[in-house]
Amino acid sequence: MAAIMIQGTGSDVGKSVLVAGLCRAFANRGLRVRPFKPQNMSNNAAVTADGGEIGRAQATQALACRVSASVDMNPVLLKPQGDRTSQLVVRGQVRGTLTASNWRDGRAGLLSEVLESYQRLASDCDLVVVEGAGSPAETNLRDGDIANMGFARAAGVPVVLAGDIDRGGVIASLVGTHAVVDRDDAAMIKGFLINKFRGDPALFDEGMATIERRTGWHPLGIVPWLPAARRLPSEDAVVLERRAVSVEGRVVIACPITPRIANFDDLDPLKLEPGVELVMVPPGRPIPDAAMIVLAGSKATCADLAFLRAQGWDIDIIAHHRKGRPVLGLCGGYQMLGRSIADSKGIEGPPGSVAGLGLLDVETVLTGDKTLSHVTGEALGSPFEGYEIHLGRTSGPDTARPVGRLADGRNEGATSADGLVAGSYVHGLLGLAAQRAAWLQRLGSNATGPDHAADVDAALDEVAAGLSDALDLDAMLAIAQA
Repeated sequence: MAAIMIQGTGSDVGKSVLVAGLCRAFANRGLRVRPFKPQNMSNNAAVTADGGEIGRAQATQALACRVSASVDMNPVLLKPQGDRTSQLVVRGQVRGTLTASNWRDGRAGLLSEVLESYQRLASDCDLVVVEGAGSPAETNLRDGDIANMGFARAAGVPVVLAGDIDRGGVIASLVGTHAVVDRDDAAMIKGFLINKFRGDPALFDEGMATIERRTGWHPLGIVPWLPAARRLPSEDAVVLERRAVSVEGRVVIACPITPRIANFDDLDPLKLEPGVELVMVPPGRPIPDAAMIVLAGSKATCADLAFLRAQGWDIDIIAHHRKGRPVLGLCGGYQMLGRSIADSKGIEGPPGSVAGLGLLDVETVLTGDKTLSHVTGEALGSPFEGYEIHLGRTSGPDTARPVGRLADGRNEGATSADGLVAGSYVHGLLGLAAQRAAWLQRLGSNATGPDHAADVDAALDEVAAGLSDALDLDAMLAIAQA
C-alpha cells in the first residue's frame, strides 16, 4: 500500500480537483485507488453505499476511482449551522453539535477514529490519495490538528504542497509555508506543484527554481487552468457569487444564495443546457425576472428563511408566483415553501416554530433522526435517481399531489393546487437528462444536455489527462511508495 497527501497553501487552491484528477489518472494506470479526507467542513454532502454521509468532494473522488463512496473516505465532517456552531458527523452519522471552542478542544480525540478509517481504506487498495483542509501554515490551529500535518505525521503519509498561482503571490505562499511550519512538519513535504497557471509554463521556470532552492522540495510540475474542472461538483459556496451572468435570450432560472445553502450542486445539471441561464443571486440583490425560481437546500432552514425575508426575497418569490410562474424547492427549500417549520428541540438553532412562505399546504417538524438513503423513481413521466439527506418530516394536503413516486411505491414531495409550486426531498432530481427535460419543457425550453453523471465522468477523464501531461506522476508515485 502507498499513500500521498495533497495539502495547499490556503483554502480554495484546488485541492479537491487535484485529488479527483489524480485518483482518476492513477486508476487509469490500473491501480486500485481510494480517496481520503480526514476532516472536511462543508454543507454539500452525499449519501454513501454504507448508509452514511460524507463531503460531496469525496463522493466525486470515489467516482474518479470508479468505486462506491464509503464513510471511511471522510470520517469527520463538519456541517456549519451558524457562524460559531457546526453539526459533527463521524463515520457518516451525526454525533452532535459543536462550537468553535469545544471543537478545538475535542478534535484530537477523533484522531484514532480517523486513523482507523484510513487503515481500512489502505488495506483494500494500492494507493490512497489524501486531501488536506485549509493550510498547514495556519500554525495557530496546529495543536490537536487532524486535517493536515497532524494526520500526515500520525499516519506517516508524505505530503505534496499545492500553490495557486491565479490568486498571486505563489512563491511567497510556498516559501512562507516552509518558513512558518514546524521543522518536523516541513520534513513531511516531499514536493510541490503550481496550480491554475494561465499561459506558457516556461515563463515560471525561474519561479520553480526559486521555490526549490528556498525549500528543498522537489518540483512536480505546473498545472494549467483546466476548464473541465468547472464541470465537477463544487464544495465551497464561495464559488457561487463568482459566476458571470449573460442571459442572451436564454430561459432564466434563479436561485437565491442563503448563508447556509447546502447541496447547491443539485443545480449543476442546469448548466449543461445551452438554452438555460442559471442565476445564483447573491445577498443584496433582488431575484431577477425569471422563468422559474429554485430554493436550494439549507443546513439551517429556519435561519436561512429569516435571512431570505430580511433580503426581501420572499416578496420577490410571492410576486413571481402571482405572475403564474413556477417555484421549486429542494430539501430545505421544500420546507421553506410550506406553512410552518417546527424545531421544538432546537436541532438547527433556538427552539421554536416559524412561518414558512405558505406556497405549499404542508408543515414540517424537525426531528433528531436523519434520513439518509439513495432513491430512484419517476416524476413528470420520466425517471429520476438521487438521494435523501435531511432532518424532519413534511406532511399536509399538498403531499396528496406528489412530485413523483419512489421505486418502492411511496409518494415523494408535494405540489400546490395550482400546479405552480413543487417541493422535493430528492437531491440530484435534475441529474438525468429525461427528468431535466420534463421540467424545462414546462418553461418552454428544450433540453439537449447529457445525464449529469456522465458529464462529470467525462470531466474527470479530462482533468486526469491534463494532470498527466502537466505533472510528474511517476515521481509522485515514488513519493507515495517511499
